[in-house]
Amino acid sequence: MTGSPLTEAQSPGGPVHGTWEPEPAARWEDAFLSGNGHHGALVFGDPDADRVVVTHHTLVRPNGDDEHRRPPRLAADLPALQDRLLGGDRAAAESFTDGRPLRWVRPFHPAFQLRLNRPPGDAHAAYHRSVDFTTGETTATCGPWTSRVFVSRADDVIVQRVTAPHLTLDLSLDPRLPGAPAGLGVGHGAALTPEGALLSLRARYPGSDLAYTGVTLVAVTGGTTKLVPPGVLVEGATEVLLLTRVHRHTGELDVITEGRALRDLPDGTSYDRLLERHLALHRTAYDRVTLDLAADPAERALPGSALLGRPRGTALLERLFAAGRYHLLSASGMLPPRLTGLWTGDWDTAWSGAFTTNANLNLQTACAAAAALPEVTEAHAALVHRQLPDWRDNARAIFGTRGVVAPSHTDGESGHTYHFSREYPLHLWTAGADWLIKPLVDHDETRGAHDPRTTAVLAEAAFFYEDFLTRTDDSGHVLVVPSYSPENRPANASWGTVNAAMDLSAARHALLTAADRHPEHADRWRALADRLPPHRTNADGALAEWARPGLRDTYDHRHLSHLYGVWPLDEINPYDTPELAEAAHRALELRGAENDSAHGHLHHALIAARLRDGARVAHALGQVLDGDFFHASLMSAHYPHRDVYNADAAHALPAVLIEMLVQSTPDRLVLLPALPQSCPQGEIKGIRTRFGAALDLTWTPDGDATAHLRPGRTHRVELRTPSGAEPLDLVAGETRVINLKTR
Repeated sequence: MTGSPLTEAQSPGGPVHGTWEPEPAARWEDAFLSGNGHHGALVFGDPDADRVVVTHHTLVRPNGDDEHRRPPRLAADLPALQDRLLGGDRAAAESFTDGRPLRWVRPFHPAFQLRLNRPPGDAHAAYHRSVDFTTGETTATCGPWTSRVFVSRADDVIVQRVTAPHLTLDLSLDPRLPGAPAGLGVGHGAALTPEGALLSLRARYPGSDLAYTGVTLVAVTGGTTKLVPPGVLVEGATEVLLLTRVHRHTGELDVITEGRALRDLPDGTSYDRLLERHLALHRTAYDRVTLDLAADPAERALPGSALLGRPRGTALLERLFAAGRYHLLSASGMLPPRLTGLWTGDWDTAWSGAFTTNANLNLQTACAAAAALPEVTEAHAALVHRQLPDWRDNARAIFGTRGVVAPSHTDGESGHTYHFSREYPLHLWTAGADWLIKPLVDHDETRGAHDPRTTAVLAEAAFFYEDFLTRTDDSGHVLVVPSYSPENRPANASWGTVNAAMDLSAARHALLTAADRHPEHADRWRALADRLPPHRTNADGALAEWARPGLRDTYDHRHLSHLYGVWPLDEINPYDTPELAEAAHRALELRGAENDSAHGHLHHALIAARLRDGARVAHALGQVLDGDFFHASLMSAHYPHRDVYNADAAHALPAVLIEMLVQSTPDRLVLLPALPQSCPQGEIKGIRTRFGAALDLTWTPDGDATAHLRPGRTHRVELRTPSGAEPLDLVAGETRVINLKTR
């Protein structure tokens, strides 16, 4: 099999907006991806035995009774714990539990694979498979055989069209995927219809009344269709169109009604018209932002797997930027991306394929505001607002307060805190609500309007702190006790302690942001924020992970929770708080990589960019690019050498590239704060700022750069460039051109 010319979306004349391979995927991790934030598809592209693994955000496997999925009722014991911690008992929090064993959240899993087997074709025919990021289409061709797949954002359906002269296909829905439980109750259905056939697969979870059902409408052009249980055999056709949906449910699903709904889709038997409806939503979102690093055209033309073998080329950065935005958009809809995005081919997903909220989720969605993907933030908001009743339960049960406390792990259904243990006392973490609300605040700033739901939840975060921050030190500062810095511990104390830097920053940010939107409470909340203790600089000159005197830092750790004030907050920066920024930079220098998690390296890069350290950004990126973290699909892994399928690196990398070029707050624009030497030339277009302007930026090897700002509202901001600072007056509707030097 040999490669073929690039598609239009992959033209070597500019950045590549897709990727391709000269062979079918042999592993599900290398399958090309499509999704609409509800359904996902992993497409292998094998002309003789093709497989499309179908996923859906709702598919999480029951793993216990509901009572064990409730937060622990510990509020009555909280004052005694606080007394012990403040009295010097550094292991006191280890007994702050209801004695339950660690219970993981419900694990995410695939639904089934759609199998399309045909008689072997010409082994010497030219083969090519690709995914077009601009359309969401995966395409595989081999001689006269072509298969195209996309997941419609308009109609919420997986669409596949297979064409070939005298096409013969054996079609079935196959639940046999790695890790599938032996007790899964599976039932198949197949019936002939005027269009061709209707296939269904019902799977009931062991020991549960929950089930899911997949339904595929098969529309056949030409030839004959006959039942061959559990599927159908199509012979002599010229085209087969497949429309697939999955539903999770209790009881039984009416398959006939679901088949009728697929048949009655607008233009439901026309692939091209279904695609056109989808493109109005997908392409519009994808095309908003592009990155051009003036890469070598010969490298741009390479298949993704070959390009990954050239990790220091700018063509790889271009393609990973494009792929990251594409996959992030495709994984975001009813929910934001999981640890695996929206995809898995294995029931045994690492860390339950959950939403890990103490780092991973926010890192994955970090580019949403600047990279003009409000669809991602809206999916994030859907998760937050759906779970608020559970967050309130957490606050009452564990801390005895009003307001909200977010969990560190969630399956997307329950927002209750029940995943915790001695070594991971995640039930003590109180910064989660602020961490998860922050992207919603950024979104409001970018669009210039307050979402009333965000305003309301900010008040609930502030109410929590009002009730929780009741203990004080000898100086009158309120104390965060218990306190937890995910997922680290002091060198001389246990995990649960006092005044973790992240908790201090989160409390301060939540109170001040809520005060800005609630004038009736503003004085009280600002006064409480002012009583929080300042950050501490330790004996190494580093910002301490715990502000409590006497607690020693543990530096070799993948998380950088204590630098939350640098990124994503604006609390610590080189312009307003230079001494704290210097201490934060020292803390970053001392931080180890621990187990080489991709999210740790890219979190490091994001903070380095905020601290204007381009060399450190480049080093952290290099750790990921050189570490063999990416599959041929351009989806990433959690560890080097493609170990553990995980979306952190894939989705977070675009944010790193944006932050090294452009940063903004509601009152400041920073241009080229951390440009690495490895990117001497380029252009980024369509970036959104938090003061309501769109921005295009170009820079050249001779040190010149030009920014075009298109403000949506009149405002004065501070402009920061490598040359210094100056005020910048913007007028709504008037483009402003800024010429600057890169160094």
